[in-house]
Amino acid sequence: MENYRNTDINKYQDVEVVKSRSLLTSAFSWMFLALAVSAVCSLLFGLNPSLLLPLLNIEGETVKGLSMLGWVVMLAPLGFVLAMSFAWQRLSFPVLALLFILYSAINGISLSFIFLSYNVGTIFNVFLSTSALFGLMAVVGATTKTDLTKMGSFLMMGLFGIIIASLVNYFMQSDTMDYIISFVGVVVFTGLTAYDVQKIKNLEMECQGEVRQKVGLMGALSLYLDFINLFLMLLRLFGRKD
Repeated sequence: MENYRNTDINKYQDVEVVKSRSLLTSAFSWMFLALAVSAVCSLLFGLNPSLLLPLLNIEGETVKGLSMLGWVVMLAPLGFVLAMSFAWQRLSFPVLALLFILYSAINGISLSFIFLSYNVGTIFNVFLSTSALFGLMAVVGATTKTDLTKMGSFLMMGLFGIIIASLVNYFMQSDTMDYIISFVGVVVFTGLTAYDVQKIKNLEMECQGEVRQKVGLMGALSLYLDFINLFLMLLRLFGRKD
């Protein structure tokens, strides 16, 4: 009884914080690794014409669009995301990790096309802005006491709205619609960053062992997608004059 009375309950709270950070640390570690792989692949292809040209359909000196290989590179990341999202529980952690790294590499190659439309300076400045905004919202998600579950539902509705509007605007080619989609996209993915961070934090006590490792990796995938999409939306807004 004496030992119990002399125990500082704050020590238990500290342990709780450390545990909640560990799953977030795993998710952010995998996310940063994926971003690094994507950045290297994007720069390698974007700044090296001999690697980028096979992905383009060129007639004379005019780029007509993507080659067959280019379309494979553009669509492959979606296949990787769907495979990981639907099969992560059945896949072993090493296989899931390999798919994640391969996905980040091929997604980086697909991102190399931005160097055809935007200045390197614009891309770099938007990347810094994205990093700052993402970091701020990650801190909000990790520290807020407010339950963001309901907000997440509205944000997912907004995400589906962006997808549908983007498909429609692919045929309409409206600059005004593109601006609206980009602005709404920034709001949605900014909110999703905080939501996903809180969701990962709340899953801390619900998984152990290899399941815990896989949950951390899938959390990294969510954060990676938030960052990349936020980056692309900001790039479309601030790089419109490029």
